[in-house]
Amino acid sequence: MTTVAQNQGEEAQLLQTIEMFEVIAQSQPNDCQSLEILKEAYTKMGREQDVINTSKRIAQAYMQSGQLSSAILEYETVLQRRPDDADVQAALKQIEDKANNVAVQSAGVESAAAVSGSQSDTAGFRKKAHAATTEIDDGRKTMRKIFVESKIIAANDFDLCWRTVDLTAATSDVVEPFIHALAEKKIFAVEKSLKLLADRSRAAFLPLEKYDVDIDLTRGFPAEVCRRWCVLPFDRMSKSILVATANPFNQQAVKDLAEATTHRLLWYLAPPTDLISNLRIAFR
Repeated sequence: MTTVAQNQGEEAQLLQTIEMFEVIAQSQPNDCQSLEILKEAYTKMGREQDVINTSKRIAQAYMQSGQLSSAILEYETVLQRRPDDADVQAALKQIEDKANNVAVQSAGVESAAAVSGSQSDTAGFRKKAHAATTEIDDGRKTMRKIFVESKIIAANDFDLCWRTVDLTAATSDVVEPFIHALAEKKIFAVEKSLKLLADRSRAAFLPLEKYDVDIDLTRGFPAEVCRRWCVLPFDRMSKSILVATANPFNQQAVKDLAEATTHRLLWYLAPPTDLISNLRIAFR
């Protein structure tokens, strides 16, 4: 059953979300996370055809990444609404043929790959959890590799701008992100840093200054965590919380924020000045 926005305030927020994530989905067509948010917003607005079209885009994105089972499930949700959709039927036939060809070569390749991927993810998580007992994974190693080893900035400039956070000390103000410090010291422009991080992390960029940030939602998270890592929970879509960051490699921030909610966290890259200003408004 289609859920339609109940009041003008909710409708305005949904329209803003749609406008923002249409731009993101256009620039990053295989970003399933953003497409899911877009589909949900369309659903709440009662825009049936847009829901159908977005489901097809999600399924195509899954196919591009080789996630055939997920693509099938997404296409089947379309068939529940449009049983005679010729495009979806053709796509499912294409997936079936592809799966059969793979099965001839090696039975169960996709499921084995899925299990392997799951085991790899689990192993990776355990490895990270073990590493966390000895050091904080705040993204420093990855950021250093991106900026220094790629010869974008000098090692001493990196050390000058990277702030090592003391977890035992209280944080009374927002800790400014690394790329903000680079820009402030005129070492590397923030726009270039954001593009570089978006390319390397594949995180979707979100121009936060155009978004109506839900400050009340932000205040529902620990000020200490948000300030320390300069992360901004800025909106909620169903069971997901949208979070903005200027350091998409900070696994400790992911862990700390996840401990404060039962919702799934969806991460986006945003300009540090927007993060800092909104966090200072939320936690005065």
